[in-house]
Amino acid sequence: MKYCSTRGGVKGLTFEEALYTGYAEDGGILLPENIPSITKSTLQSWSKLSYVELVKEIIPFFVGDDEIPKENLNGLLDKAFGRFTHPDVTPISKLNDGLNIIELYHGVTWAFKDLALSCVGQFLEYFLNKRQKRLTIIVGTSGDTGSAAIEAIRGLKWVDIVVLLPKGRCSRVQEHQMTSVIEDNVHVFRVDGSSDDLDIPIKRVFMDIPFKRQHNLTSINSINWARVMVQTAHYIYSYLQMCPSCDSEVEIVIPTGACGNVTSGCLARMMGVPLRLVCAVTTNDIVARTVRDGDFSTAETVTQTLATAMDIQIPYNMERIWSMMTGGDAPRIKAMMDEFERTGKVQVPTDILEKTKEVIVDTFVVNDDVVRKTMRRAFEKNQYYVCPHTAIGVAYHYRDLDSKENKEERPPRVIIATASVKKFQEAVLSSGLTPKENAEVTALLEKETKSQEMTKGDNWEEMLRKTIEMISMKSM
Repeated sequence: MKYCSTRGGVKGLTFEEALYTGYAEDGGILLPENIPSITKSTLQSWSKLSYVELVKEIIPFFVGDDEIPKENLNGLLDKAFGRFTHPDVTPISKLNDGLNIIELYHGVTWAFKDLALSCVGQFLEYFLNKRQKRLTIIVGTSGDTGSAAIEAIRGLKWVDIVVLLPKGRCSRVQEHQMTSVIEDNVHVFRVDGSSDDLDIPIKRVFMDIPFKRQHNLTSINSINWARVMVQTAHYIYSYLQMCPSCDSEVEIVIPTGACGNVTSGCLARMMGVPLRLVCAVTTNDIVARTVRDGDFSTAETVTQTLATAMDIQIPYNMERIWSMMTGGDAPRIKAMMDEFERTGKVQVPTDILEKTKEVIVDTFVVNDDVVRKTMRRAFEKNQYYVCPHTAIGVAYHYRDLDSKENKEERPPRVIIATASVKKFQEAVLSSGLTPKENAEVTALLEKETKSQEMTKGDNWEEMLRKTIEMISMKSM
């Protein structure tokens, strides 16, 4: 398998090269040159596999034996998932009122990002040890990615990681998970702005190609192909758990911000898995407007909500989704993204919009009041806590349940639980519930913290560059 940019200027990359690549050198992001197909008989043969066994079947579609031999790959995956606390890794809770929730938060940092990033860390260690090569990872986070990336990288010999987090826009637990890590290869900045604001200096640094090459820079945001690749597994696993006979569709409701997780669902659908996807979003509704009307335009501000990790106005993975929907029409994608980057808006062409709607069949916008009501309702009906992000997906299910319309028979439905409620004690209290006491959370919040500040008026790009240069000097 080889990889190419959505904008056509980069082609023929190996998986190892794709792993090291954040934004491609032409400004695009990477996808496989060809999307593999999964037959119905293959799907059926996987129906009794565990989650980890399934991942071991899916990754070889994208990573050749010549790059990571199967025995080595299986060992890396076993190590990656060895720190998960649930024996099923991604269990599905089947609750009252037909509510099915796949829990993707049983990793080290209690969020779905652990699933992919634990694997990315192992892939990086494998290749960098082999090459005796150093790498610096730059991550902008809206909440969960930063901590999962840090846990995947902390203490590794050949990697440093620089994380930019939006100060005051993460939960207290999320921020402590990042700032309480003291390893020398971890560097954390608290940025006085939104997650979209901090992405700007990161992209500028990546677009300086000589600087990027000189300092061996990459990213493991959902820009990174390996994350999207691994995440296809929980869509296929959800499908097989809900429809082991593989004879009907399954609907998956995805709380989303930057659309990295959604992209993985679209990829699974393009590979042949009969999925219907629903995007559930906060009042930062660019994803809903884009899928519904083709209106890909940023608002003037990012509204802070209870679902902090989804407070995003630039869902950059839409570029990947449009590329898949056009069969990889790079000139069209480049023209669309050039217009968006020049003006802050672009109208999605009708044919691309209609193909997108065949995969993403619905969207749903949820405000904080509905999040609170949904968290209470899920608890009252099931004695089951959901985090505010998961509540946005659950709210879609409850809306359908309460509606007097659209009572036709629907396919089985699964809601993605993106994070554990224990990361969001503030939201639990705001919803009128009492957080469970948790010794892990208490211990975390008592740890000393280490970070640097990027305040308004500072030159954030210059600060980022100086940190990268310092890391390179240290490694000489």
